Amino acid sequence: MTITRHFHRFALVLVAVGVFGLLLPAVATASRIKDIASLQGVRENQLIGYGLVVGLNGTGDSTRTRFTVQSLVNMLERLGVSVNRSQVKVDNVAAVMVTAELPPFAKAGNNLDVLVSSLGDAESLLGGTLLLTPLKGPDGQVYAVAQGPLLVGALSFGGKAAKVQTNHPTVGRIPNGGLIEREVPFALPEGAPLVYRIKESDFTTISRMNSVVNARFGAGVAQPLDGASLQVRIPENFQGRTVEFVAALETLEVQPDAPARIVVNERTGTIVVGEEVRIATVAVSHGNLNLVINETATVSQPNPLSKGETVVVPETSIQVTETGGELVVLSKGTSIGDVARALNAIGATPRDLIAIFQALKAAGALHADLVIL
Repeated sequence: MTITRHFHRFALVLVAVGVFGLLLPAVATASRIKDIASLQGVRENQLIGYGLVVGLNGTGDSTRTRFTVQSLVNMLERLGVSVNRSQVKVDNVAAVMVTAELPPFAKAGNNLDVLVSSLGDAESLLGGTLLLTPLKGPDGQVYAVAQGPLLVGALSFGGKAAKVQTNHPTVGRIPNGGLIEREVPFALPEGAPLVYRIKESDFTTISRMNSVVNARFGAGVAQPLDGASLQVRIPENFQGRTVEFVAALETLEVQPDAPARIVVNERTGTIVVGEEVRIATVAVSHGNLNLVINETATVSQPNPLSKGETVVVPETSIQVTETGGELVVLSKGTSIGDVARALNAIGATPRDLIAIFQALKAAGALHADLVIL
């Protein structure tokens, strides 16, 4: 039996990044307003519905899923077919939940994609067809209907002793399977100010948006409301041409800002470090202590015709190896690239870096938010 234990010793530690591309120089890039902010009131609306998928090859819900039997019987009765509920089997039918996103400015007659997810104990939706399903909004109104064959992109076959499954067979999509029946009323305000909300609240980003818009359309056109909202007045030369003004405004480029942040995922060893992460003057020490224990059994047998007993004697071999640790000192305000090069030079792995980040945060030497997933 071999047991390997790794012990990591860290003196005062320094942060760095173990992510692909960290050694490249950081280049500030601007983004369009339409990519970092959205116009108030212009958003998607979620729809949901309950339906039945038919045509399955014995992979549908079992008789234990009683609401599937009830739904099938109710549907057949509405179609004028009288059935005995106790004699209905639903092996080829599955109850599903159907969801969709109603895009802004969607018009009646347009199509949208729908997502179909099994609700009962169906094994697979492969080869199934969704029957006509109304999709409702939070207000209970029907805004779309969905119907059509499913694209599952998976398979699941097997018997009593073995089973083969690829991907996820109980969820499928119907591209353009939804038909919009009702529009969400919304109209761009004529003459009234517009309000843009950025996706990640930040006072610096709002201030930069305000400067860019005023520089393009004139002083006083834009005015910040808070750290997430910017009120924009439609200029005189764009009165009656709101769509043109919005199109011109959303193509303006702004350099967004973000707080210094490090995100680590210990389960996958993933580390993502923001551009603005800075550190105090610290030293980094890295070393590994490996302990290997090997156990073998030796059999001790008595002489012939003696009254002794056979005894198993365990023998244990212990080996301890320690790699030499290196101490690296980095000055205050060191860039991410410098930190990455220094820690890579001493052999720090992504999992080592996660422990280093946590220790740095506890010591107060890390000037950034540490987010652990």
